[in-house]
Amino acid sequence: MALQDLTPQLRTRLSRMERAVGWFVLLATALLVFGFGYYIYHTAERKGWFLTKAPFFTFTDRATGLKVGDPVMMMGFEVGQITRIDAEPPEDLYYNVYVEFELKEPYYGYMWTVGSRAKVTTADFLGKRVVEVTKGTNGYPTYILNPLSDVTLRQAESLPQIAKWKLAEDIYREGTNGLELAVPAFTPLTNLAYLAALGRTNIRVFNSGEQKKFMTGVWHDRDGRYNYYGVTNKYYLPADESPAVTERLEQLVGQVEKALPNILSLTNQIIGVLSNGVNLTSNLNALALETRPTLANLAAISAQLRAPGAVGEWALGTNLDRQFSATLESASATLAHTDTNLTALVENLARSLDNLADITSNLNAQVQANTNILSDISAAIVHTDGLVQGLKRHWLLRSAFRSETSQPKTNPPPAQLRSPRDAGAR
Repeated sequence: MALQDLTPQLRTRLSRMERAVGWFVLLATALLVFGFGYYIYHTAERKGWFLTKAPFFTFTDRATGLKVGDPVMMMGFEVGQITRIDAEPPEDLYYNVYVEFELKEPYYGYMWTVGSRAKVTTADFLGKRVVEVTKGTNGYPTYILNPLSDVTLRQAESLPQIAKWKLAEDIYREGTNGLELAVPAFTPLTNLAYLAALGRTNIRVFNSGEQKKFMTGVWHDRDGRYNYYGVTNKYYLPADESPAVTERLEQLVGQVEKALPNILSLTNQIIGVLSNGVNLTSNLNALALETRPTLANLAAISAQLRAPGAVGEWALGTNLDRQFSATLESASATLAHTDTNLTALVENLARSLDNLADITSNLNAQVQANTNILSDISAAIVHTDGLVQGLKRHWLLRSAFRSETSQPKTNPPPAQLRSPRDAGAR
């Protein structure tokens, strides 16, 4: 039915329905667009699409367990992701795999020139590996967001707010082969005369009072300064790489295969030792059964020797036990008496030594009190000796000190001569 055939009331009602449907479709479309935009914004915020990112790169021996899009970790946080993995050219003799990754703000601020490294560690037991960066400990920030500028010393004097401008490079003293650092980076431009004395005419500086939304400079370790940031200008982090779990398992399996023949030979030796032990125990059992009658006979003989009137009692006598006990008692009494006498003797000797010590201490005290006593005693002894010698030489007392050796020797009387006859008779 055509629209002209409808009544005016139906046409009015239909036009109202069409407008309501149009508004509903428009509102649904707007809600759909808003929801899709919110989803994209939330995803971008979650993935850090609106954050500033700093690129880094490193080299590894192999790309096992790594892939583009894997997260980069630091201190347990996900701070970035891997953006590129590629093999090095064939003529590169030092590195094998190039790994590039990005760190989002503010985590790239933890990367400093000293202490920051990229560790490639094992993530699970299936061969997965992860890149983990470490926090810097010293040096300079790897990236800066301050404006860089190359100026002469004359231009540096006319810089606005010169106190906020700092050096963007290390300045070394000339004539030292670049080994002696004269002025480090991040030093304020407050002593341009000293820089002129070092022979520098041009310097690279940055404005610490102004910060941009993107990186402006990246530190170059070999040049010792901040270079202008570009797409191909990235900071290099040294890598500490650990082998994957699969490689470790292969090495372990290889070691097990090498050790397996030795293990088998060892088990064979153990089996032989066990069989020999079984044979030895069986032989010992048979030997024990054979020696049981002999042991029984020995027990019977010993019982007979211990019985009254046996051979042992006949050979040793009946009073031997009592005599031996009496001898032991007398010996014990003698030892006790000797011990008592020895104790008394030691006590007397100790008292004598104490008395001797008192005498020597008194003599020492007398000698210490009178320092001339020894010289007086020596002089008295010398004078006494002189007196005795004088008495020996005095005519009246000389005979009293005469010794037997000083008496003159007398010759024996000559023998009486006899005749041969008398000698024979005698």
